[in-house]
Amino acid sequence: MDEEQNNQKARTVILQIAILDDYQKVALDCADWSSLAGRAKVSVFSDHLSDADQIVERLAPYEVVCVMRERTPLTRAIIARLPQLKLIASTGPQNASIDMAAATDHRIDVMHTRYESSPTVELTWALILASARNIPGETLSVRAGGWQKSIGDGIRGKVLGILGLGKIGTQVARIAQAFGMDVIAWSENLEPDGAQKHGARWVSRQELFRQADILTIHLILSSRTEGLVGASELRLMKRSARLVNTSRGPLVDEAALVEALRNRQIAGAAIDVFNFEPLPPDHPLRQLDNVIATPHIGFVSRDLYKVFYQDTVVNISQWLQMRQL
Repeated sequence: MDEEQNNQKARTVILQIAILDDYQKVALDCADWSSLAGRAKVSVFSDHLSDADQIVERLAPYEVVCVMRERTPLTRAIIARLPQLKLIASTGPQNASIDMAAATDHRIDVMHTRYESSPTVELTWALILASARNIPGETLSVRAGGWQKSIGDGIRGKVLGILGLGKIGTQVARIAQAFGMDVIAWSENLEPDGAQKHGARWVSRQELFRQADILTIHLILSSRTEGLVGASELRLMKRSARLVNTSRGPLVDEAALVEALRNRQIAGAAIDVFNFEPLPPDHPLRQLDNVIATPHIGFVSRDLYKVFYQDTVVNISQWLQMRQL
């Protein structure tokens, strides 16, 4: 067989691609996958697996695995059991659930996509307003044939505390000013001039919790920030205050938060992220009446999904070209 025939044979190899955790079953509609036609077979999985053995069994035949953000963890133990795996195509610029060192050790390439923070900013404000005005409770009352059942809280003139005045936090602060709120902020490296530049007042971490009527969290999860909001911080908050978290669940001591909500130590919480996802069916955050819980949808918007999946197609195509497959 001559070189041209060898090249032709290589080009006809069908790449096996798995798309994981496509909850809404939209991955194939959000991008044009036709550039991979004849070169790859794409399998889409809309269910979520948590068990490592089941994940390995499912992914064993695939050379490329497309993962959505931090839904399915690809740990060292899992990666080591996937000898066929050659490329992890992840959405977003980083994915803490991928063991990057393990991928390197096993000569697995990892590629990422672009990301836009505006959907998370928008959901943050949706949760703030929904919690303050008890929109879920009033909606359920209407559906049940009832009418007004509670008195909501206004936010004009109230104090918004921002824990983490970074890329998302600064956008949240800008919108708070339009609502006429007093914005205060703290993060480890934030200085008073930096806060003032974004329309916020720098306060100490303790004062952030003491003064905030609504406290919203916008930090990156790390060993330094895990559990940063614990029982002692929650005890500093006003009984009328509300906690909002659209960043990462482990930033908050979940058991301490549940206890504070049960005891009405704070008025309520609006949460999009949890320690374990999907949230277990019997978890107390599903039952407490002063909680609004959404299923990690901060980044789940049609426009951003199109960016995620179209970038994924481009990444796979470029990887194929680099690998000359």
